[in-house]
Amino acid sequence: MARGYKYFEAIEKNAVLLGVLTLVAVSFGGLSEITPLFIQAHAVGPPPGVKPYDALRLAGKDIYVREGCYLCHSQMIRALRAETQRYGHYSVAAESVYDRPFQWGSKRTGPDLARVGGKYSDDWQRRHLVDPRAFVPASNMPGYVWLAEAKLDGDDIAARMRTLRKLGDPYTDADVDGAPKAVADKTELDALVAYLQGLGIANEPPKVAQ
Repeated sequence: MARGYKYFEAIEKNAVLLGVLTLVAVSFGGLSEITPLFIQAHAVGPPPGVKPYDALRLAGKDIYVREGCYLCHSQMIRALRAETQRYGHYSVAAESVYDRPFQWGSKRTGPDLARVGGKYSDDWQRRHLVDPRAFVPASNMPGYVWLAEAKLDGDDIAARMRTLRKLGDPYTDADVDGAPKAVADKTELDALVAYLQGLGIANEPPKVAQ
């Protein structure tokens, strides 16, 4: 015991050695927890019916991220009755397989948007994005007036699709080549509305028979 204690004492009195050994221990512990989750995350595949975003919705998703919408709105419905009764089916990882970055989170200054698609009309979404307080006087959401004037760059969207294809998204040559035409004369507001209107429509998990 005395001989073993001398080693512990040497480590405790040597700050550098203690720090290095602590870092090694924490690293091994962290890897043992992270590695299985990392492998499992890469094993998640898209369920039937879930496809990568079309050109217009892809542009809208990037605008959504660029404008920081995720800072106030999550897209993660928890498996709690209060959540599912208000928002719909709880979120599952597979439905976000084509999201880079994914929009899960717990911050909700505004409501969760995972199933907002089709809940309101296109016109409602446009007017709400431009002037939120016309619908909710107490809203602290900013208006995005400039989106109605900003035109989309079709070549840029096509380049993004080519990059995402390299990451595994199954875009075809026809999808990429057709992107400029698909977003021709479309504004950033059009794209953002298209993105919102698709949330929870094609990717909602099937209901389990009771």
